[in-house]
Amino acid sequence: MADYLEPGTKAPAFTLKDQDGNTVRLKDLAGNPVVLYFYPRDNTPGCTKEACAFRDRYDEMKATGAQLFGISTDSAESHIKFREDHSLPFPLLVDANHAMSEKYGAWREKNNYGKKSMGMQRCTYVLDGSGKVVKVWKRVKVDGHDQQVINVLAELESKS
Repeated sequence: MADYLEPGTKAPAFTLKDQDGNTVRLKDLAGNPVVLYFYPRDNTPGCTKEACAFRDRYDEMKATGAQLFGISTDSAESHIKFREDHSLPFPLLVDANHAMSEKYGAWREKNNYGKKSMGMQRCTYVLDGSGKVVKVWKRVKVDGHDQQVINVLAELESKS
């Protein structure tokens, strides 16, 4: 089980499909900041609240040049329904075998009322245009998280 990536480290390369079957590669995103938010499940209360907060602030994020991606182990079909149900304007990536989530430390042992299991830990990474980790939030609290991400993106934009 990999640990979370620390700021200053190079983000692991990945190639995943989005909900529509389009291939997304980290190397193709170079030159702009990238926000990767890992979440446990489509259409669950916390994940819906987080996705809708990002939806509502998406234009602000895009204005900084950033690209936003949600990542879970849900299927493309589930992602399509989630996006449609909540009018999400950003791609959702399918990490069915949780290989990418493991590389980023998001696939972790969870303890739910004494029962241990492996699963997705809500966390977010901001990468700079060169693919380096600028900021990581481990165990994200949904309320106010959209503003935290926008603050980091604005700081990155002011430095460029």
